Amino acid sequence: MSLTEIILIVLLVLVLLTAKGLPSNVVQSSADWLDEFLLWVAQGFGLGRIPVAPGTFGSVLGVFWFELLLATGSFWALVTGTIAGLGVSVWLCGIGEQLLGKKDPGSVVLDEIAAMPICFFSWVLIQIRETGSLPEPGYFFSGRCWPLTLVVFALFRLFDVTKPWPVRQSQALPGGWGITIDDALAALYVNGVVLLAYEARALL
Repeated sequence: MSLTEIILIVLLVLVLLTAKGLPSNVVQSSADWLDEFLLWVAQGFGLGRIPVAPGTFGSVLGVFWFELLLATGSFWALVTGTIAGLGVSVWLCGIGEQLLGKKDPGSVVLDEIAAMPICFFSWVLIQIRETGSLPEPGYFFSGRCWPLTLVVFALFRLFDVTKPWPVRQSQALPGGWGITIDDALAALYVNGVVLLAYEARALL
């Protein structure tokens, strides 16, 4: 069993364990049920309910979201899916904020999931430039690439937590915009580091 499969199984188990918060009373109104379901999705399908490092768990699921988009074999599907994911994040994170009555609640992690594919865009473009094709699914977990994937992941968490300019300032945007845009900007910082590292390697 590969490392990818093990991580995915662990995430699925965590999602199932955190799904206990979903409504089970059939008498409950459809509006209440819908609110609970939308909140569960905004909380990263329940991963945001994990009491320790919910953003990190959400980001791990974001890597698999990226892999799913990559599996389409189309660069434009990757771009379109990423944009669509960000749009859904703006919508559902805004709803989650309203339902919880908190500004950018820590349990709402759909923004991390949606932003993670952006972290890999410069690397994907480098591979397209060098090979002429989109990387295969699993490429980023291959023997020589998985350490770099961990670095990209760690950089995203670093920039998401430290929030350099204008990441922190973007949180002032209303509702789901402020929740989602800061993660997208943190992901752009990751791309900047990847490009700088690539250029530095090319100069050696």
